[in-house]
Formats: sequence, C-alpha cells, structure tokens
Amino acid sequence: MLCKSLMIGLLAGAAVGGVMGAASAQTRPMTPAEGRHQPYKGRLPACDDQRVTQTIQNRFIRRETAYWSSGLEIERISAIRETGLRSAGLDLIPRRYCSGHAKMNDGKIRRVTWWIGERLGFAGSIGLIDHPWGIEWCVEGLDHHLAYAPGCRGARP
Repeated sequence: MLCKSLMIGLLAGAAVGGVMGAASAQTRPMTPAEGRHQPYKGRLPACDDQRVTQTIQNRFIRRETAYWSSGLEIERISAIRETGLRSAGLDLIPRRYCSGHAKMNDGKIRRVTWWIGERLGFAGSIGLIDHPWGIEWCVEGLDHHLAYAPGCRGARP
C-alpha cells in the first residue's frame, strides 16, 4: 500500500514539474525590438507604398526571365491590404504583412502575398542602401520551388 501511494505521489510530482517546466520555458523576458542595444525603429513603409510594389514587380520580372523564361510580368498590384503588423511579437524583427491581386501580362489575376521587414540583409542592417527594409514575396501558383508552400501560406502571418 505504501509503495503504491509513493508511486502515485512520484507520478503526480513529475506531472506538476513537467507542467511548471513547460510554462517557464514558454515565458521569456520580452524586450521590444526598439529597446535593444542596436534597436529597430519599427518604421516600415505601407503595403501600398510605390517603392514596395515596384520592388516586387521588378524582382518578379528578373526571376521569371533569368530562371523560368516564362515571359510573365506583373502589370499592376491592386486590392492591397495589410494582413498583419508585428504579428510574431514586439520583440522580434518588425514586419508588416500584406496581400493584393497581381494583374499578370497573360490576363490572369493571381494573389500576391508579401512581408516587409526592417533591416534585413547585410546592406540594410548597416545602412548601405537607400531604404532600410527588405521584402519577401510570393505569387500564388508561381512559387516554382515551393519556398512558401502550400499556396504561399509561408509568406503570411
């Protein structure tokens, strides 16, 4: 009887300890990105900023020409909306998530998803380029390497 009670007590203690350990592992001190030693500023362009949409269009053309020889181009991006801002938390790299409709030169309209992140890449982090932010984007149906698969979900918040 004593052995059975001891065993139940040990199991209960282990369960409580496991829960407490999991809770403490999930909580961490949170320092907003603006409060770091080399702080982020949290200033990101709007989703419909012309520099952002033009960058996506130019990079799309370069990629399709250089790697896929498809002749596809994004003529314009419309119905632009913000889908998230700093969705991963205040203590991580500031990011703005966006989506819109890309009117392609083949007449099709495809959903395009992108995020704008502050100080991404070496040149952006030390101020060597004119805008201190980077863009990652995905056009549904044209993610040839499935980098954001499935269906560009990896580029969304």
